[in-house]
Amino acid sequence: MRERIIRATLIAGTLDIISAFVFAGMAGMKPLAVLTFVASGPFGDAAKGQPVWLWAAIGLAVHFAIMACMAAGYMQAARHIPVLRRRPIAAGLIYGLLLWIIMYWLVRPWRWPALWLPDAYAGRPIGKIAWGIGNQLFSHCILVGLPIAFIAARRGRRR
Repeated sequence: MRERIIRATLIAGTLDIISAFVFAGMAGMKPLAVLTFVASGPFGDAAKGQPVWLWAAIGLAVHFAIMACMAAGYMQAARHIPVLRRRPIAAGLIYGLLLWIIMYWLVRPWRWPALWLPDAYAGRPIGKIAWGIGNQLFSHCILVGLPIAFIAARRGRRR
């Protein structure tokens, strides 16, 4: 199982961080700023300090640590719930949705109250709101949930 968790972490984590760089870049944010924002989750305002490259590296490590937890959680669940291996598309999409709910409705409001979804989108045109939420759901469902589910399902078929 360890190999599957590592593989899922590397694949989903890489796809997700590239997605974050692309979507944040479209909004004018540089990759180093994305990574230092991730580092600010566990390290707070210290991540705004110098050297920026160090905090960016810490942010990348935090990102992959979180992704490893996501992958490990799914792999563990898939061991006990066979439908997660038999139906990887549905299960992966639902898992991605669950991860999105956890990240955007629990973690972010707790850590960054000003970035809570309703507050972050207050006064913005509905098109921009839909675009932002669409980007988040695409990343969590397609780039994270599906790869993790497919890796878990592949292992399940070999038995």
